[in-house]
Amino acid sequence: MSDTKTDISNPEVLVKEKLDELISFRKTTDSMHDFWSKQYDLGLAWVHFPVGTGGLDLNPKFQLMINETLRKEGISINNRIANILGIGMGAPTISEYGTEEQKNKYLRPMFAAEEIWCQMFSEPGSGSDLASLSTKAVDDGDGYIVNGQKVWTTLGHLAKWGLLVARTDPNVPKHRGLTFFIVDMESEGVEVRPLRQITGEAEFNEVYFTDVKIPKENVLGEVGDGWGVSLAILMNERVAIGGNVRERGAGAPGHLVQLWKDKELDDPVIKDKLMELWIQQEAVRLTNLRATQLREKGTPGPEGSTSKLHEAEINKASYEFGMDMLGNEGLLFPRGYALSQPELNFDNDSFGFTDTQSLFLRARANSIEGGTSEIMRNIIAERVLGLPSEPSLDKDKAWKDIPRS
Repeated sequence: MSDTKTDISNPEVLVKEKLDELISFRKTTDSMHDFWSKQYDLGLAWVHFPVGTGGLDLNPKFQLMINETLRKEGISINNRIANILGIGMGAPTISEYGTEEQKNKYLRPMFAAEEIWCQMFSEPGSGSDLASLSTKAVDDGDGYIVNGQKVWTTLGHLAKWGLLVARTDPNVPKHRGLTFFIVDMESEGVEVRPLRQITGEAEFNEVYFTDVKIPKENVLGEVGDGWGVSLAILMNERVAIGGNVRERGAGAPGHLVQLWKDKELDDPVIKDKLMELWIQQEAVRLTNLRATQLREKGTPGPEGSTSKLHEAEINKASYEFGMDMLGNEGLLFPRGYALSQPELNFDNDSFGFTDTQSLFLRARANSIEGGTSEIMRNIIAERVLGLPSEPSLDKDKAWKDIPRS
């Protein structure tokens, strides 16, 4: 663990010295898990986290410098993609709500991608209205017994740990009777079933809980405060999905430029549209860059919803245009539709997809996962523009008294 007496009087010098040590360490190991563990120990995992938990208690802007330096050195930072639900969502929430024991137990192997995490919020009858969920957790004295079903659980088949919100009190209004848990996905009674997607792959899963025992030390936050913890997770998820600051020209814009070159196109209309999309993507990237530099510790604000909304819509538009560039070739699907489930891959940041057709299909999920674009617009309308919220007729009713289909 990092030295709790680290001198931060000159943060730029401190970060540079630690970066030099980290890069030197890379030359001594072939294991990325060992490298990322070292990065955590040096406080370069999340520099804005407290010292001793993978951070140096510095401004988040230094993380951008760290990531950019590692990229230039040819060192992978794709643990942040492969374990996005842990590193992007679980870590900041555990840092804010977790006990010291939870921070010490989970954060280091999470960042090293030794233990993959998943998130279990949505249910077949509770999507956008998450607070109506019905998975229940009953206190049996020394722990909680969980029964229910979750759906759309990304990478649940790979996860060691899961972020779970469940109902512990049905006698109070739906937002107040929830508790948040960290669940061992290898526990008896946890069943993960693949959900085949439009790409032919089963990246998502449904998870069934049958009398699953969760010890009380795995409660994250306070009992009954699961809604507050869930909101923190959701805000961090939107930052992780929409606020990921890529290299200039990476991702969808880089893919389109490469496609233009590979197809040897010379149509001025196509070129004009390509540049328009590239400029829009760059505007989103620069906005995310500024937001990251300005972001403080704790739960992010509505800026994450703004980034997530624009990132989702521009990704869909970009890969749709890529299909237009392919012409008739876009009607083919070279990967085939054999059912498969993704494995851990630290060599790329596109979840294993490299062909335009797969990326086009996968981008459809961007405006659904992490909150639909419609929900993002509602959040922006209410929390940024100050518009009135939609009426809610069940706000003060006990959850058990709300009619459900």
